[in-house]
Amino acid sequence: MAVAISKKSDLIRGNKKRPSAYQRERSVHADTARVLEKPAFRKIHWLARDIAVERRADGVIVIKSRIPLDAYESSIPAALAKWAKRRPDHTWLAQRQGEKREWRKVSFAEAKRTVDALTQAIIDLKIPPDRPLAILSGNSIEHALMTQAAMQARIPAAPISPAYSLMSQDHAKLKYIFNLIKPGIVMVQDGPTFEKALASLDLKDVVVVHVVRPPAGVKSVAYADMAATPVTKAVDESTAKITPETVGKLLFTSGSTGMPKAVINTQRMMCANAAMMMQTRPRDPDASGVFMDWMPWNHTMGGNALFNPVLIEGSTLYIDDGRPVPGMFDETIRNLREISPTYYANVPAGFAALAAVMEKDDALCRNFFRNLNLLAYGGARLPDDLYDRMQALAVKATGERIVFYTGWGSTETAPTSTGTYWDTERVGLIGLPFPGVELKCVPCGDRYEMRIRGINVTPGYYGQPELTAKAFDEEGFYCIGDAGIFVDPQDPAKGLIFAGRVVEDFKLTTGTFVHVGSLRTDAIAAASPIVHDALVAGQDRPFVGLLVWPNVDACRQVIGDPNATPEQVVKHPRIVEHLREGLRAHNKASGGASSLRISRAILMADPPSIDGNELTDKGYINQRAGLERRGALVEQLYAEPVAADVIVV
Repeated sequence: MAVAISKKSDLIRGNKKRPSAYQRERSVHADTARVLEKPAFRKIHWLARDIAVERRADGVIVIKSRIPLDAYESSIPAALAKWAKRRPDHTWLAQRQGEKREWRKVSFAEAKRTVDALTQAIIDLKIPPDRPLAILSGNSIEHALMTQAAMQARIPAAPISPAYSLMSQDHAKLKYIFNLIKPGIVMVQDGPTFEKALASLDLKDVVVVHVVRPPAGVKSVAYADMAATPVTKAVDESTAKITPETVGKLLFTSGSTGMPKAVINTQRMMCANAAMMMQTRPRDPDASGVFMDWMPWNHTMGGNALFNPVLIEGSTLYIDDGRPVPGMFDETIRNLREISPTYYANVPAGFAALAAVMEKDDALCRNFFRNLNLLAYGGARLPDDLYDRMQALAVKATGERIVFYTGWGSTETAPTSTGTYWDTERVGLIGLPFPGVELKCVPCGDRYEMRIRGINVTPGYYGQPELTAKAFDEEGFYCIGDAGIFVDPQDPAKGLIFAGRVVEDFKLTTGTFVHVGSLRTDAIAAASPIVHDALVAGQDRPFVGLLVWPNVDACRQVIGDPNATPEQVVKHPRIVEHLREGLRAHNKASGGASSLRISRAILMADPPSIDGNELTDKGYINQRAGLERRGALVEQLYAEPVAADVIVV
């Protein structure tokens, strides 16, 4: 089963010391509220919430499932081999290709044949096992098959965010990663698209592979030629040597606290984590799911949490080349007119865009919900009004509601360690530990710092043993840096709420702590839909201020001008007033506490910079780097007299 994660720095509202905001949320989405007023959820067979709780004298709480982890695959390639025998003609991967954008479908048997040929080609290149395969381009059938081939050749696959090649101007992160992992093979989908990035790298002793067109000025090998390599017994011999400790992937952290780190993903980590997710929602082993997804495979959410369970359970994945952004979401809608998924995950912005279309298109709505069993969200907390809109659409199409699922973890945990594996009425939870995972909750002010120990946790960072040593506590728990609170401290089985990043919080001059994560998310929700993201300022200041990036497309709709520039948007009176009124409503609902009250804000036309380290490749905002880069605006927020561009709430 795939899963959407609310990852570290993906912020979910909730704090036990904030009664008005917390109780307000509970009144909207408590597990028992509104059940009698609404149609039943479509039936899901969930794992039991059988949770063991250890309470220590120092206030530490350790929770884990009493249910043991099921058996899991020996390796990711073993799953491909299994389904190539059991379901040889069943479609595994599909993607639109060519000028007519028709679906190209690859069966398990066809995939296995191609992967074996690619494996032989890699073996013939005599690439050492410590020289990974670096993939610079995005999701594609070829990307998937090369990844499997690298694993069979026992060479780590290292998918690198295309943003580091295509959006960056200095390629600093790409060069840093390249020097860290020292790949032996570099793959690009289309050579000319990546020429500038390739030119920035030292490609001595590196084999470059292109799929569509070769890059100019760089010697490269055609993917098609590699896929035509005659297979020898060397492929089976290499595959047989894969062990649970074999490194299958190197996945990179978002770089939200510095340069990206290469997280070691062993075969055991990935297979065990997939088993954890699948065990929480047991299904007919002869059934096959249909998934359609756009999430990038260089991100652990798309590359592990979704991709691996799809393969392990023998399901079908339609690769969606759309994105939940203006100009690209039409592709997603086109696909959903043809594909009826059994599971669908997206970020809140994607669900908002989808709901807006389905509310006007009954045929699309019926097709989307026809076979759907589960919805999942990640990237941020799902707004209450959006939850209600999606459920109204589900009831209209099917007469039933669909459970929204989410989980929590990080690149270092393969990725998910907790999930909401029950019929919850409430959004904003991160759930409970999976079988095989222990969650250690260390008191941290009015919250708990959450730490993870389990079979899904990485052994460390590639080539950086000093960082590995710092990542674990004395009991071997991975220190993820996130905070949480219990829905009910007396009954941990009701689940946990994400309560921000421990390192992002600060104090006002009054001595009051500000929990940045939950405050940022609340503020964005309060001014929906015109706010895309924000930076929370106020360290050693008398009050909290906000630097706001507008959702330009939504703002254009609000002001009725589809051609308005970002500069015009941030100065438009309707947008300024919308933000002011939204933040005033937030302040009123939060009870007036200085740690929750936002006093001033500035709308910014300049988007977050990936080269300036404000924006990670996964779209997360680096709070610390953003405030440093925009120090002049921070000063402007607090200047007296108040500057003209400052919105006083």
